[in-house]
Amino acid sequence: MTEIFAVALITVLAVIAPGADFAMIVRNSYLYGRRTGLLAATGVAAGVLVHVTYTMLGVGLLIASSTFLFTVIKLIGAAYLVYIGVRTFRTRGEVEIDLSGKTELTPLAALRTGFLTNVLNPKTTLFVVSTFSQVVSPGTPLVQQVGYGLFMSLAHLLWFGVVAVFFSQERMRTLMLRAQKVLNKVIGSVLAGLGVSLALAPSH
Repeated sequence: MTEIFAVALITVLAVIAPGADFAMIVRNSYLYGRRTGLLAATGVAAGVLVHVTYTMLGVGLLIASSTFLFTVIKLIGAAYLVYIGVRTFRTRGEVEIDLSGKTELTPLAALRTGFLTNVLNPKTTLFVVSTFSQVVSPGTPLVQQVGYGLFMSLAHLLWFGVVAVFFSQERMRTLMLRAQKVLNKVIGSVLAGLGVSLALAPSH
């Protein structure tokens, strides 16, 4: 499995799996409309770049200072992928979202809500660190690492943009929630399998 394929697959699956970002985008789109949902999605994508920046710096320092410690982080990251895979697979019901109406969100408030929801979400931290520790090696060029980070951010923007469009319309919202139950099983199985295969793969 190439680095690029691994990053793409893990990112897409982890983004689609429901979590705090998903619940927030659904709520904003449902209550305030498509535009607010799309602005919140943009905020989420910006938040991902924060996680990517400190992860790149941290992983780079680990590789330079301690191969053993980097290997430990790599194994912990693989274990985390298995964990979220199992958790996602076992999710039965729909995501619980508070849809009670509150005051209108300004465009800046919508952006800020998306940004803070993502930046303060420890699951995003673990996801980004896990992904980078699996695919980045001493020989991975910095430009390529930056490319991975931009891809992660873009994937969040595109997926949550789709979520905002769907959940701002009642009929589409119903269809998407039905599909989510099936997706959870598929996503969970693949993520768990990826975690196991990456843990067993020889180091770079």
